[in-house]
Amino acid sequence: MKVEVDPDVCAGAGMCALTDSAVFDQDEVDGTVVLLQPSPTGEHEKAAREAAHLCPAGAIRIVE
Repeated sequence: MKVEVDPDVCAGAGMCALTDSAVFDQDEVDGTVVLLQPSPTGEHEKAAREAAHLCPAGAIRIVE
């Protein structure tokens, strides 16, 4: 599994960082998504999928 993010689409809601701060963070300047782990494993894989589902802007994509 691979995670892709699009900061240009991101609304800065922060749901991703709240869901798993080991995989996602927010840019300090504009609050957009920052991907920390592009290929999470274990519990982080499940959390990344949840973050993608929760993202209101659709800025997170899971690639199998």
